[in-house]
Amino acid sequence: MTEARRTVDILVVGAGPAGMAAAVRARESGRGVLVLDDNPAPGGQIWRGGQEHSPSARASSWFAKMAASGAQVIAGARIVDGDAKRQCLTVEMPDSAFEVSYDKLILATGARELFLPFPGWTIPGVMGVGGLQALVKSGLPVTGKRIVVAGSGPLLLAAAAYFRAHGAIVPIVAEQAPVSRLAPFASRLAKHPGKLFQAAALRLALHRSRYRSSCWAIRASETERLESVQLQQHNRVWLEPCEYLAVAYGFISNVELAVLMQCQTGAAGVRVNDLQETSQNQIYCAGECTGIGGVDLSIIEGEIAGYAASGRDDLAGNLFKKRDKARQFAAALESAFALRDELRSLADAGTIICRCEDVTRERLEPMRSWRSAKLQTRCGMGPCQGRICGPILEFLLGLHPESVRPPVFPARVETLLRQEEETRPT
Repeated sequence: MTEARRTVDILVVGAGPAGMAAAVRARESGRGVLVLDDNPAPGGQIWRGGQEHSPSARASSWFAKMAASGAQVIAGARIVDGDAKRQCLTVEMPDSAFEVSYDKLILATGARELFLPFPGWTIPGVMGVGGLQALVKSGLPVTGKRIVVAGSGPLLLAAAAYFRAHGAIVPIVAEQAPVSRLAPFASRLAKHPGKLFQAAALRLALHRSRYRSSCWAIRASETERLESVQLQQHNRVWLEPCEYLAVAYGFISNVELAVLMQCQTGAAGVRVNDLQETSQNQIYCAGECTGIGGVDLSIIEGEIAGYAASGRDDLAGNLFKKRDKARQFAAALESAFALRDELRSLADAGTIICRCEDVTRERLEPMRSWRSAKLQTRCGMGPCQGRICGPILEFLLGLHPESVRPPVFPARVETLLRQEEETRPT
């Protein structure tokens, strides 16, 4: 089943904080706005679940603004392909597909968790911090379950507090960053009272949990299901019993759609100018896809993009100083939680790197490029299309993914055939 082609003034991809802010400001400027998101409800990963599960008054405020803006939102929409020259995207729904044309496009595709492999990381019970949090929000019972939280970044504390609030036992939060970097960052929070209060509240909620810096997971019990995780802190190694290990080493920007639309990218993410416009005319990017900076920066960038795409450069310019301040905090955050070199050696020769195709580190070590890895091992050619193993290979072996090809996500044959018919020269 297919739907009619759609046309809109401003198309926003992503309904997280950045996408919501962009849509609200564009609608306030009098433009027609369509928002596409592959989740069941707006909110993105950080405000997952929609307004009913709003974690804060600030989130509730943006949900209310979004609802009152009149922007049309289509949930469960997955982008399959795009054409910057034709200014259109191909969108797949659970039971239909359509093409949408736009005057301006705002990409607010967010970020995903960065996973680093270690022996046992593929067994049941080991999962991403955000993934486990999403399952708990969806009804997974964790009351009385022991959950070890490990990796890096402020998300660890927030997720651990969430698990505790839902009845889980969180014996330890293992943060790989050393105290020598965490202490200066903590003192910097004094200049941000709101963030300082949040950090204090999280730590209070976790007063029964140990928080260990310079600590990381090195091995999960390699049985049919997780029973314990081996942790290391300095020269000390011990087993921590648990039913779940929630682990993530920060985030990586979702730039695949931007790359497909031929937007230039850098080490941090999609490159943008002061107005959040990319190297492609009429395409803007906002939020974590331009670089990991947190919810404050995402909202500001979204507002700037929404104003700029609507032709209100004056209103966008009023937010530049506010964005600069948020970027300074983001830079301090990145420095404090930078990943240590020891993490590159966690995966041994037999550790699976590409989970889709069961490719081990031993098979990938001789490779000198991402292309050769794909051709000789099929690494990155499974359902995730390199989203998981790509960043891992870049961190471990310095192999950088070279291109993005449609479909951006796995798609139905019917959708691909319809797209081929519509783009075929007459």
